[in-house]
Amino acid sequence: MARAWPTDGRIIPNFFMQALQGKALTVYGEGHQTRSFCFVSDLVDGLIALARSQESRPTNVGNPIERSVLEIAKAVNELTGNKAGVTFLPLPENDPKVRRPDITRAKAFGWEPKVALEHGLKESFDYFRDELSQMGGKVHTPTVMASLQSP
Repeated sequence: MARAWPTDGRIIPNFFMQALQGKALTVYGEGHQTRSFCFVSDLVDGLIALARSQESRPTNVGNPIERSVLEIAKAVNELTGNKAGVTFLPLPENDPKVRRPDITRAKAFGWEPKVALEHGLKESFDYFRDELSQMGGKVHTPTVMASLQSP
């Protein structure tokens, strides 16, 4: 069975797959745009808490702590020991500058994320190292520029 997730083009899988292969990490623009990352165990806990709550409106369960893309790239390179650095590509036109969920409703029913980014990255490192090994040690990570040029 093909494993799509490690090569789906998202920032964390791309960074780990590139770093574990000793490649420069692809950063768009100057890397100042921010992202928020929620570890899977926090997300599952949040969804369970939401299902058990009386909340019926759309509710964000995510991590409101923002980090710059460049900061994430540096953390992944440091964690993996990758010395290749980063490669900067043009920022796509529709790339959001900020991604930060408002978890006010989730906090009202007692949920908020617990896993720190650094811990989540360490857990993700083990996962992606194993996935890369199962994929033969070499994978292509998609870039926005490549996908824009595809028919």
